[in-house]
Amino acid sequence: MDLAVWLACTGQPQRRRVKTEMSTTIKFGTSGWRAIVADEFTLANIRLAVAGIASYVKTLPRPHHVLIGRDPRFLGEAFVAEAAQVLAGAGITPIVIPEAAPTPAIAHAVRTLKTSGSINFTASHNPPEYNGIKYSTPDGAPALPEVTGQIETAIASLQASHAVIPKSEPPAEAADVKPAFLKRLAELVDLKAIAKSGIKVVYDPFWGAGRGYPSDLLREAGVTVETIHDCRDVLFGGHAPEPDDHLLADAKKKMKEIGANLGIATDGDADRFGIVDADGTFVQPNYVIALLFDYLVETRGWRNGVAKSVATTNLINTLAEHHKVPLYETPVGFKYIGALIDEDKIAIGGEESAGLTIRGHVPEKDGIIAGLLMAEMVATRRKSLGAQLKELFSKVGSFYPVRENFRLTAEVKAAFTEKLKADPTELSGRKVVQVVRTDGLKLILEDGSWVCYRLSGTEPVVRAYTEARSERDMEALRSAAEKFVLSA
Repeated sequence: MDLAVWLACTGQPQRRRVKTEMSTTIKFGTSGWRAIVADEFTLANIRLAVAGIASYVKTLPRPHHVLIGRDPRFLGEAFVAEAAQVLAGAGITPIVIPEAAPTPAIAHAVRTLKTSGSINFTASHNPPEYNGIKYSTPDGAPALPEVTGQIETAIASLQASHAVIPKSEPPAEAADVKPAFLKRLAELVDLKAIAKSGIKVVYDPFWGAGRGYPSDLLREAGVTVETIHDCRDVLFGGHAPEPDDHLLADAKKKMKEIGANLGIATDGDADRFGIVDADGTFVQPNYVIALLFDYLVETRGWRNGVAKSVATTNLINTLAEHHKVPLYETPVGFKYIGALIDEDKIAIGGEESAGLTIRGHVPEKDGIIAGLLMAEMVATRRKSLGAQLKELFSKVGSFYPVRENFRLTAEVKAAFTEKLKADPTELSGRKVVQVVRTDGLKLILEDGSWVCYRLSGTEPVVRAYTEARSERDMEALRSAAEKFVLSA
């Protein structure tokens, strides 16, 4: 352990009452507040954030109990202990989850234990030098903007007043969230069908919180499962714990060794998924969501609705029309989809950034259930994912989505920000038939292809999402999308 890092992070933990600092503005984004450990993510700022959350929790009905969990990142145990002392000092009972736990398992525990929400120390798929704090409300869903706004206001007030944050030793309350969560997954997924099919699965938890969850469940059901990266590594192999194609070479190698039919992976806190087909092809999240939507309608008969973020494939829109179910298109941020799950308005909801959940489950991203359902689908349909996607395209038409990030100079970002305020009528000579401003700027073109632009709130980057209706047109559309940005 690096002593300099430890000292920078811990500050003065033995003091019972600690003055706040003014150096950091703590903002809760789409998935909480994240920062670099020992830079802005320090114990002093953790105390501020937790005190702000405590302020909100005390506006809720009693009793005030809050779950505290973490992923396996560096110093996670110390951060959990510090948060427990701050909550206890505010008169709130902390319930500590002793081991690293997946975000969806924590969300499930919030609901079953009926707590006032949870504080989760995780930076999800961010690089190992990051950590973060995510607050989920008593329904187990990520806090909506009206809640995080109240928390941010409380934090700012503490900073402005140089308030003293009380701490005390909390009562020894702990919770093992794994058994109940696995029991619920077994109720939602047809494990018998997976085992009966004889398929083989490779699971890569990326050294993260998902270790021992889907693999244990599948093995207990009699499914052949091989795991890799199945130990704690706070550096996640030296890169971000992100289950994306460029980091799945080890999983693909293991699949080839054992002749696996499916590879599944989860990120640092197991709320995101990565899926690999039998031939080693990475199946992008847009297609995973679409395939599972179609499969759930077919096997469960759920027709209450489907939700997707505005940046997610319009294959979902076309499938909704095909199956005659309501479509909900939300801003980016899973909290909006979680609210629809909580209201039982949708059978499935997902985002192109590899998050999904289903009816009757937690209103939170769950990479574990995504992988398990993909295993069930492969087992039941007895076809590769590539073959299933080809059949889906033949039924409703083809869609080819791509996401790219463009890093901008300050001048170009300022000019592009102004450009986004107008409603374009064409894109490189192509007629724009609809402008959508659910989140950012989305331009729908005559042939059903589209481009969506979203500016990052934390760095000089614009995210460009494009979707062509043919592979031949994909490059031309990407080029047009890039030209629109750089000509600002």
